[in-house]
Amino acid sequence: MDEHAPKTGIKVIIVGAGFGGLTAAIECHRKGHDVLILESFSEIRPLGDIISFGPNAGRIITSWDNGSIADKISPLCLHNTIFHFKRFDGTYITSQPVHPPSKTAPAYSGHRGEIHEIFFNYARDTLGIEIRLGCRVLEYVEEPGRAGVVVNGETIWGDVVIGSDGVKSKARELVLGFVDKPKSSGYAIFRAWADATPLLHDPLTKHMVENGDYHVMWIGPDVHYIVAVLKGGKDVSWVCTHKDEADIEESWSFPGKIEDVLKVLDGYDPVGRRVVELTPECIDWKLVYRDPLPTWVSKHARTCLLGDSAHPFLPTSMQGASQAMEDGVVLATCLQLAAAGKSDIPTAVRTYEKIRYGRVRQAQLLGEETRDKWHKADFEKVLENPDAIKLKRDDWLFGFDCEQDAIERYDSVVKELLGMAGMAMGKAQVTEVSVAA
Repeated sequence: MDEHAPKTGIKVIIVGAGFGGLTAAIECHRKGHDVLILESFSEIRPLGDIISFGPNAGRIITSWDNGSIADKISPLCLHNTIFHFKRFDGTYITSQPVHPPSKTAPAYSGHRGEIHEIFFNYARDTLGIEIRLGCRVLEYVEEPGRAGVVVNGETIWGDVVIGSDGVKSKARELVLGFVDKPKSSGYAIFRAWADATPLLHDPLTKHMVENGDYHVMWIGPDVHYIVAVLKGGKDVSWVCTHKDEADIEESWSFPGKIEDVLKVLDGYDPVGRRVVELTPECIDWKLVYRDPLPTWVSKHARTCLLGDSAHPFLPTSMQGASQAMEDGVVLATCLQLAAAGKSDIPTAVRTYEKIRYGRVRQAQLLGEETRDKWHKADFEKVLENPDAIKLKRDDWLFGFDCEQDAIERYDSVVKELLGMAGMAMGKAQVTEVSVAA
């Protein structure tokens, strides 16, 4: 679908300007909906470290602005050809080719803040989408025919409200009818992004940088540690996922201590440890877990959840941002099809959930499977069968066109939902007759 679809008259309010919220806004705009983004941060700064987007998300990005957004992102990203696997002590296990280069569905791994800035500027400056910063939404409201949010004492109304502001979103309370409590994941991640020059000047790490981009992982008991060298050897990023039983109420990041990382990596390959020693600072990101929600859609189906608000992912899935982007595309497409007369807006919102729910859960489970096969690896068996620890590259996940799938399935899912609603109404009528008798 082109950049300038006919106006639908549907007003969409999106809370949160992360990757999922921005994608939803961009796709809603492209499909003719009126869009307003409300973001709690007062300014957008390029913070963070490495983030990955699968080819399923790359397909979305390349469709924007005749490929110019993809052209801006690509130079910032990792361009290695091989991903190396090593045992914690440095013993080589195996190597895996990365996703093959693709003009239509590339994979990206780069600095979260730098890529986010490109998304943000495309939405605001190129497309002219209204983005209000410094707007913290503390309440979601809904009534038949419309939904809204309360910001600074003002209620802003729309046809649809999308809660895309993370696992702490107040929209979850409206959708669920209660405050859901997180569980400890038992894990935390030390993360860092730094200048790679010190690695080039150190004899232990020079080989990781001098030939350009490089990607390697060390696996140990309940730990995996990944180093990526990007931008032709200019930058380095690393993440170290490890057991951590910290009792916190929510996922959160704190300034980390390099000495704490080195304790986790005690007995590890000196090359991997040296990368940490040459890093000036890191972040300690505590992870909690939430059970899958029974629904992402409110009672009147005018408010819905998207991305982490609906389905947080483990980092080992490497699909959190990609699935949030797919959410945005599918929701925008369902609303466009509703505007074309195929259903009403609440049915379109419920159809979005129905189309997305099973696929998202399957991708979440893949992340859990990947974590377990790395953290619970039997190294004798791994050395006998190195392919067992490689990343899965299933076509159902990476070769997927979420927009085309939504278009093809929309009518049948709507029919299924209306049939289910009819059955529920019939049962209610039978109950009323029985009570009256």
